Amino acid sequence: MLLAIDIGNSHIVCGIFQDSMLISHWRLSTDHSKTPDEYSIVLRSLLQFHKILPENISGCIVTSVVPPLTHIFDMLAQSLLGQQPLIVTSACPHGLILQYSNPDEIGTDRLVNAAAAFARYRRYLIIVDFGTATTFCIVTKLGEYLGGTIAPGLKSAADTLHTKTAKLPKVDLAVPTSVIGKDTTSSMQAGIMYGYAGLVDEIVRRIQQEIGDSALVIATGGLAQTIVPISRTIQEVRPNLTLEGLKLLYDRMTLSCG
Repeated sequence: MLLAIDIGNSHIVCGIFQDSMLISHWRLSTDHSKTPDEYSIVLRSLLQFHKILPENISGCIVTSVVPPLTHIFDMLAQSLLGQQPLIVTSACPHGLILQYSNPDEIGTDRLVNAAAAFARYRRYLIIVDFGTATTFCIVTKLGEYLGGTIAPGLKSAADTLHTKTAKLPKVDLAVPTSVIGKDTTSSMQAGIMYGYAGLVDEIVRRIQQEIGDSALVIATGGLAQTIVPISRTIQEVRPNLTLEGLKLLYDRMTLSCG
């Protein structure tokens, strides 16, 4: 069994693979105040609930965009599993040609997504990851990671609208029946949801125009399902793309070390 961990700014996603199959996965809130012991208690409880023994987990791999938590989960893996986890960096065998001025600046979650998508499709790709930020990554059919675009995340944008105004309420991220709102809540939802779908579609359109080729547009991330129904450009949703990429990289890294 393999424990794959994706540490993001808002959520931590953990997945258990048995051979090549993802058999369980969980989403936790990112909490900088938690200690390794507290995260260990949460993870032990989840493993116990799913009848997975820590001693049956033979490997662990971590991608993180939150450096302080990288160290905490390194310690957690050592205490819980008795082994050093593999930590994803830009130097890992991702199978991509990085066309980025400083590869170390690329979020490792973006690299993991790109590696998983390219290994599966082997064609021009635009990978849209809906998280705290919404990222767009472009990969060519030759496996060149061209770079991408970073926009404010859907929830981040919605929260800012509420916190930076005196009278606008916090609203659910739901698609209203009409783009013309009849009250404050539906008006905000129309602006947030349809406006964000427009942001996604316009960035994708401009990327397609710039690369001069037809790319498959893949969505992933916790908020992907919220926007996909009203997007005109997203063609496929892979909610567990990052976990799939972690499994791929773990296999490559252990093979190269073996």
